[in-house]
Amino acid sequence: MPGLTLNRHTPDEARKITPELTAVYAEVYDVPPYVGDPFFSVEVFEQRLTAAFDMKGFEVVTARLATGALVGYVHGVTLTRDRAWWISVEDILPDDAKRAADRGGIFWLRELMVLPEHGNQGIGRALHDEMVKGRSESWTALTCITDNEPARSAYPRWGYEVVPRQIKHAEESPVYDPMLLGPQSDR
Repeated sequence: MPGLTLNRHTPDEARKITPELTAVYAEVYDVPPYVGDPFFSVEVFEQRLTAAFDMKGFEVVTARLATGALVGYVHGVTLTRDRAWWISVEDILPDDAKRAADRGGIFWLRELMVLPEHGNQGIGRALHDEMVKGRSESWTALTCITDNEPARSAYPRWGYEVVPRQIKHAEESPVYDPMLLGPQSDR
């Protein structure tokens, strides 16, 4: 997209733009079925985000217009095998994914969001691709809320394989489809 700038941010840099990141989240999740659900409250999101700053491999990629306005971002960390969702699907994952996890070779894409008025312009895909190509991990993992369209349909088009077991991150969370993107030769 012309005039769009993608930038990578370390945890320290992300801390400085937390209010902007939170504002994007607040707008993206201010729609049914998320609005009013305590799991998706801005306060709970900010707690999850700031906790992620201290996780291994944390990074944010932001998308800004020429005006400097933040229109979307993606963030994630290096996936560790002690994460509850990994444990809940490990028995059905491919052996090469398990070996990659043993080496710290899986990136966990935790959030990808674009402001609604900038949707369907390729910004989400640009953010995703920029993040993934800049990571040292050979695999990417994510979870997508089962009824979160159009994201739920987009990820398989981008090469993700849906793990055939739905999970929850926490008792109060929605149901998710775990997905894996294997090593890509063009990364």
